[in-house]
Amino acid sequence: MKTAVEELSPTRVKLTVEVPFEELETSMQAAYKKVAQQVRVPGFRPGKVPARIIEQRFGRAVVLEETLNDALPKLYGQAVDESDVFPVSQPEIEVTKIDDGKEVEFTAEVDVRPTFDVPDYEGIEITVPSAEVTDDDIDAQIDALRQRFATLTGVERPAATGDYVVMDLAATIDGRNIEEQQASDVSYEVGAGSVLQGLDDSLVGMAAGDEKTFTTTLVGGENAGEEADVTIHVKSVKEKVLPELDDEFAGLASEFDTLEELRESLRAQARRNKLIDQVVQARENAVTALLDKIDIPLPESALTAEIDARKHNLEHQIAESGLSREAYFRLYQTTEEERFAEFDTNARKAIKTGFVLDKIVKQEELGVNEQELTDFVVRRAAQLGVAPNTLAQHLADNDQLTLAMVEIVREKAKTVVGDSAKITDESGNDVDLKSIYTELNPEQEGAAPPPEPTAQPAQ
Repeated sequence: MKTAVEELSPTRVKLTVEVPFEELETSMQAAYKKVAQQVRVPGFRPGKVPARIIEQRFGRAVVLEETLNDALPKLYGQAVDESDVFPVSQPEIEVTKIDDGKEVEFTAEVDVRPTFDVPDYEGIEITVPSAEVTDDDIDAQIDALRQRFATLTGVERPAATGDYVVMDLAATIDGRNIEEQQASDVSYEVGAGSVLQGLDDSLVGMAAGDEKTFTTTLVGGENAGEEADVTIHVKSVKEKVLPELDDEFAGLASEFDTLEELRESLRAQARRNKLIDQVVQARENAVTALLDKIDIPLPESALTAEIDARKHNLEHQIAESGLSREAYFRLYQTTEEERFAEFDTNARKAIKTGFVLDKIVKQEELGVNEQELTDFVVRRAAQLGVAPNTLAQHLADNDQLTLAMVEIVREKAKTVVGDSAKITDESGNDVDLKSIYTELNPEQEGAAPPPEPTAQPAQ
């Protein structure tokens, strides 16, 4: 087999492949067997029709078509391997020549990863957040704990922002009750930001026994998007009472006997979280700085597929929310146009990042061993809330182990770039990642830890 590569653009090539007929022998024998199973010829059992009879009755072209259907995907894969190109889309294959008994020629046009050089990443200057733990940080965590252990106490006064009300809701359109918009004994925090516009403003100042009607646009159900009159009947008003900040609270909220012990524990955990955040930010910021130093043309098919995948995920999220499109975007304080613009920007960065990290993986000869794959599955299972064995089986059954290994080596490449950077924090202090690794993992001095689940940034 002989393959010629023609560059149609920096991101698209055309492979011209010439294949001697003898290399099709295995596929041709398989084609005869397949056709023999499909045809019915008097005097012969299914699957036992001789090749010469098949050609006489149905023509040589039928066999050649089946032969090429079987052979071309394999030959294309072989041509790609021999040509050192990296396809990122499905090929457009065309048979351009069939010289029966001698040679077959076909072309394959495909989008490919562009050719580029990775700039030097040694000493890239980046900034990360400070790891200093302040009293305000601890106070914020203590306050969050108090909020978790707060109690609700009934009050004989109108509701204010932050209070909880129990209420009945009913909606009508032109005087007609909308059954699916009726709800009883709904507990709600005033000011929480309901997607039902006008609810919070209406509740402020209402006391137990009060009733009020306001006009709004429904956000879910069959009447989503229609204007309706919503009647609120407040049954009770309760205020949140925080526990006293003392040793008794420490015993209630933790395994510690004193408030001081609780604060010290929170301080240690806050320190660890901030160090992990420094590691994560160092890797991400170093890669971003590296990306800014290089311009890479992106294959349109890969970009379109990435954006379409994000749009499909968005449609699924909207459908699962039960909200109208308008209410969904209002809930997240954005618009459809803004979200689509984000998709375009983020998809471009994701593809470019993948190209660069994969190039570094090859340059640095990074690989994955069995323990690293096991550790990855355990961490990801913890994030997803499933058993590691269940996730491992799912990855194996869905041919996703290769994708998992790609993710692992790309994280290793991020580590290489991050470790090579010159890092300072927001206060101007030098940051030494190796010292952080030692503090986070004293039993493995200097070993770079993977990001912990709590430190993984949302995509």
